[in-house]
Amino acid sequence: MARSANSRVSRRSFLACGAAAGAALTLSRPQRAHALANDEINMGFISCGGRAGEHMNYFSKVTGVRVAGLCDPDENRLDAAKRRFPDAQGFKDLRKLLDDESLDAVVVATTNHWHCLASIWAMQAGKHVYVEKPLSHNQWEGRQTVNAAAKYKKVCAIGTQQRSDPMQAQIQKFLHDEQTLGKITSTRVNRYGVRGQIGKRSTPLAIDPRVNYDLWLGPAQDKPIFRDKLQYDWHWDWNTGSGEMGNWGVHVLDDVRNNVFQDKVALPKRIFGGGGRLVWNDAGETPNVHYVYFDTGSIPVVIGLSNLTAGPGAKGSPKHPGPGSGYIVYCEGGRLEGQRGSARAYDQDGKEIKKFSGNGGNGLHHQNFISAVRQNDSSILNAPVSVGNDTTGWCNLANIAFRAGGSFTESEARALDDPQGIWNSLLDETKDHLAAYLMKLGDDPQRLSTMLEVDVEKEVFVGENSKVANELLTREFRAPYVVPEIAAS
Repeated sequence: MARSANSRVSRRSFLACGAAAGAALTLSRPQRAHALANDEINMGFISCGGRAGEHMNYFSKVTGVRVAGLCDPDENRLDAAKRRFPDAQGFKDLRKLLDDESLDAVVVATTNHWHCLASIWAMQAGKHVYVEKPLSHNQWEGRQTVNAAAKYKKVCAIGTQQRSDPMQAQIQKFLHDEQTLGKITSTRVNRYGVRGQIGKRSTPLAIDPRVNYDLWLGPAQDKPIFRDKLQYDWHWDWNTGSGEMGNWGVHVLDDVRNNVFQDKVALPKRIFGGGGRLVWNDAGETPNVHYVYFDTGSIPVVIGLSNLTAGPGAKGSPKHPGPGSGYIVYCEGGRLEGQRGSARAYDQDGKEIKKFSGNGGNGLHHQNFISAVRQNDSSILNAPVSVGNDTTGWCNLANIAFRAGGSFTESEARALDDPQGIWNSLLDETKDHLAAYLMKLGDDPQRLSTMLEVDVEKEVFVGENSKVANELLTREFRAPYVVPEIAAS
């Protein structure tokens, strides 16, 4: 199987190449000339994996929507999708799908490292875009995607479907308008979900001949893979994924940005964190234990994350306050614990005073996107690409804090000013969690960042220790799969 060699040309050359490719896409693919208000909307799906299959199910149930195009470089997955939708055209190369002038919109549910380039190419080709979370693999390419939506005047939504759950508005009313629990003092975010090891091979993984590996890699570098499976476990490889922080962290942090901050805080002003890929001896690179402090300038936020069980032989996650995948809003008069599809509020004595029930947003989120496409009006989106870029940014910065971190000492970890006690409580829990594995807080290979300062407007790190962190805000893209630089409109 032929594979493209890694390109060593300059980033400027990359950007020029990407801009030229984008111009060619725009010129060669005319848009449908008529309005979509009453027409059948033809949807194309870039990726036919598990989440993409769920999107096919939801979109096919929206009145007036047709699954018309299917694309995946893995012919096994493409064939399975074709069996579900035999009338849809099949493509291995997304560029061929984007050449199809009959398609009005696409769903991008690829590996994370393809999200931005596929979305940009689609908008340049005149398509509206529904892109899965996280928006980006790095913050720079996320900003280019936001700029592309504005430049090409396309509807671009991100798949944080909880935004379309009516329960979210009820929670915001409860916390902010009614202020039943009083002033919000701090917020704790959780993602405790057990995952297994991904293996560690002594020889590189042989790629299935039915997978066009060059297309699968796209913008990522061509590196040997030493895990056991190609699909899904790419999440835990920095070359293609964003770890659990970008996988589930984006959902729970988005709920906090939405319900606690009402999107008034785009990015944190400072960030501090630690963690490691612990216990397992596998080929994964991303942390399976990760804890981060976000200084927003107002309400402090922490997130605790672990993919390990409570200890050797255990099946469930370690003990923690609140839901396993959710958040706790601490207030002067009590707390609110929220998660996908439900929330409960408690007074200071721990008595439940209100219960919220939702549907998670699936279906409604897809309908919201189609409504925006029909009206060609991004303003009615519940989760526009700009919101997705900000929320994904919290995850990108959290990952950078880990990757740019150095050696860990508990005294440095606890030196943070923590008047609400949420950071030290998280450290205490993590310490107990690791003790079950006969590890101490700070044992190798744990890492700890310095306090990193963020210029929120420019989306860059500033001040001491910013150099290494800023280098991780973008990547070297593998030609010809280069994310173009797009000026803000």
